[in-house]
Amino acid sequence: MPRLSEVIAALDALWPPARAEQWDAVGTVCGEPDAEVTRVLFAVDPVLEIVDEAVRLGADLVVTHHPLYLRGTTTVEAGTFKGRVVHTLIKNDIALHVAHTNADTANPGVSDALAGALDLRVTGPLVPDPTDPAGRRGLGRICELDHPETLSAFAARAAARLPHTAQGIRAAGDPDALIRTVAVSGGSGDSLFAQVRAAGVDAFLTADLRHHPASEAREQSPLALIDAAHWATEWPWCEQAAAQLDAISERHGWGLRTHVSRTVTDPWTAHAPSVTSPNNPGAPN
Repeated sequence: MPRLSEVIAALDALWPPARAEQWDAVGTVCGEPDAEVTRVLFAVDPVLEIVDEAVRLGADLVVTHHPLYLRGTTTVEAGTFKGRVVHTLIKNDIALHVAHTNADTANPGVSDALAGALDLRVTGPLVPDPTDPAGRRGLGRICELDHPETLSAFAARAAARLPHTAQGIRAAGDPDALIRTVAVSGGSGDSLFAQVRAAGVDAFLTADLRHHPASEAREQSPLALIDAAHWATEWPWCEQAAAQLDAISERHGWGLRTHVSRTVTDPWTAHAPSVTSPNNPGAPN
């Protein structure tokens, strides 16, 4: 069985920490470098629900996309929920490793997994990494559909193929407009509207679209918007990442067993559709 340090070296080769944004907090949060690793659990969020799942599973390592301490801390006191996560991990000899923006821009990265879940053909990065001479790394992906379909059909495709969440899928634009090209970005993407417009795509699928950026984007161009839950757009990466580690394990003869958490850690738990209109209070929209 490999040691934790060997597995971490393999993960760092997939998602080099040096490629993370300066504000990010990636890498190993806790774990003994010489400890043996047999089971690895992949998840989006390093929350207690995931750590408890790792304990039940008998995992030695949890790999998450989101950092535990993005802004740093001065305490791991167990009375705080993040402190409880650390205490539970250490008490059960479970390591935690984070790959965040270094996984976003990787090749393949988070947006490749998102495109794959939607059965889109990737043609290149939305925001290319200038340090990649091959032009394959970068933030977001520009994609093509095999056959044009309406915005309403494409939104239905996203709803059917991404993990279920309370939010579901929101769309902005003419429901009958034909979609041929799409930009996708796992996680929050409303800072990328300028790059999306420059790419000349028909639609942009991402998460966490806020009112003002979305409204301004719709005023500036006919770009259609598809807004999914943050967790749902990044969860496909867990399956992709597990498959990448499986390949490494097989190549080295490690015999690792990888698992992908199906626990929904999206914070929203319910959705009540609107039924009234400002022009006719009490009547269905």
